[in-house]
Amino acid sequence: LCHMDELFPSGACRMCVVEVEGEHNLVPSCALEIRDGMKIKTHSPRVLKARKTIIELLLVNHPDDCLYCERNGTCELQDLSEELGIRERRYSGVKTDYEIDNSSISIVKDSSKCILCGRCVRMCEEIQGVSAIDFVSRGSDSMVAPAFKQGLNLSSCINCGQCVRICPTGALSERNNIKEVINALMDPDKVVVAQHAPSVSVTIGEYFNFKEGTDVCGILTAALRKIGFKRVFDTAFSADLTIMEEASELVERIKTGGTLPMMTSCSPGWVKFVEQFYPEFIENISTCKSPQQMLGSVIKNYYAQKEGIDPSKIYSVSIMPCTAKKFEADRKEMMSGDYPDIDVAITTRELAKILKMFNIDFGSLQAEVADNPFGERSSAGKLFGATGGVMEAAIRTAHFLITGKEMKDPELKEIRSLEGIKEATYKIGNLHLNVAVVSGLGNARRMLEEIKAGRKNIHFMEVMSCPGGCIAGGGQPYGMEMKKIEARMKSLYKIDKDSKIRTSHNNELIKSIYKDFLDKPLSHKSHKLLHTKYMKRKTNY
Repeated sequence: LCHMDELFPSGACRMCVVEVEGEHNLVPSCALEIRDGMKIKTHSPRVLKARKTIIELLLVNHPDDCLYCERNGTCELQDLSEELGIRERRYSGVKTDYEIDNSSISIVKDSSKCILCGRCVRMCEEIQGVSAIDFVSRGSDSMVAPAFKQGLNLSSCINCGQCVRICPTGALSERNNIKEVINALMDPDKVVVAQHAPSVSVTIGEYFNFKEGTDVCGILTAALRKIGFKRVFDTAFSADLTIMEEASELVERIKTGGTLPMMTSCSPGWVKFVEQFYPEFIENISTCKSPQQMLGSVIKNYYAQKEGIDPSKIYSVSIMPCTAKKFEADRKEMMSGDYPDIDVAITTRELAKILKMFNIDFGSLQAEVADNPFGERSSAGKLFGATGGVMEAAIRTAHFLITGKEMKDPELKEIRSLEGIKEATYKIGNLHLNVAVVSGLGNARRMLEEIKAGRKNIHFMEVMSCPGGCIAGGGQPYGMEMKKIEARMKSLYKIDKDSKIRTSHNNELIKSIYKDFLDKPLSHKSHKLLHTKYMKRKTNY
């Protein structure tokens, strides 16, 4: 219950105790170094009794509301209770009664379900470098909370949701927006449209018995239409749009001596991280909105105008791998005139629940193509789902903008891995472009500190809040199995390899929207609809 890959064992939960011949006490296998000649019993009666007792003691203080819990059916505590055959309450005591923290726009904290395993604390501090939560109080009063037991909205939380993804119980969950989506689908006066992010199509299948990494993009489009969405768009299209704006912005900054290194703005958790911890780098962040917000903006402006629909009747739903997208959609800077770019953002997990609610049989559906004018995408836009993907897509287009020629080999293998920090240099014409690709905010902090200390050789820096990128986002399926994350990444690379259109600037629908509506990258209209600004934030941490 406390194990986390690649982190030093904490030995906190004792669920991995084993019996070692010659040792009087049971020992935690995660924290005991193996020695030659050891004889180990992993499931002796004594071991099983110890594990069962641990779970029974945890259940003494656990609420009996499994039927209503967000994690019902996916709870690790529930699974262990079943595995160990717990069918009666042998111990009893006074249960702690905590108020549910609903203060965050993205994450809900229910401390009554917390088993103090420490996963969320370690993720937030050791991997993400945010330290929004920690153990507070002592003894039986111990709990996980922000400083001074304040709400998450007053903490340094950047809404990434990595704590949610690795919590073994329902103590942490995303804010549930399923009701809003269902209500909109039932409203005859609303034109309900959906967009799904590049990484969602290679993960949602895991909920419907598809092999991990299987791309079900066409099936997903069919499923969304089947449950009532009037139009289904592909966020990879607006990823292409983002690249046109972002690559143009990079080229302009380099040519005019603008602020460098330019840093990507697709990850809202990363943007909030800079606003809170490193406001001196706000000018380094690209002014481009994220693909989610860009598509939301052009839906309520270009698409509404093109189809003769009143923008107030459009209800725009984004399906994202990320809990921070809920926060981003709610930002006051993300408005198109009088309307928010996005009405509601839901996670991959929430989408799976909606599809199951409608009894959608994924395996029986025939693949369908997304709706135009936002249905075609290049494989460069699809690469946004993995760490390094934004950088790779941007360099392909920046190369064309600077030289007028396509790259001979568009695959940038130097930045294709799950490593937390990757650096490379690419020759584009007479320019040697130095780039850095970072995933995980702890790694981002290290890079920013190097730049603060005087490092000046980086021109362009991609940052994803979540380790591995969106394929391991805070709104993706629970757990941290590396084999699944690697399979999702390989699937995105295969899509790219097999694609006929591998660069954003060669997407015909992208050319069309500039010709018909936006004029050109960085034009007055594109700045108004596709760009934004950020601000220094104060928190009470």
